[in-house]
Amino acid sequence: MNRRKKINQLLKAHAKKASAKLAPKKPKYICKAERERLAAEAGLPAES
Repeated sequence: MNRRKKINQLLKAHAKKASAKLAPKKPKYICKAERERLAAEAGLPAES
């Protein structure tokens, strides 16, 4: 691998990481049992 390709590869990797940090985050997945428990605590009826 020549020097120019290696430098370009590093720069692309850094740019990809930086853009990933700026991208909107996905909401964390909450399993069905946890959603039902949270709904019960809030006093809302469980959605079926």
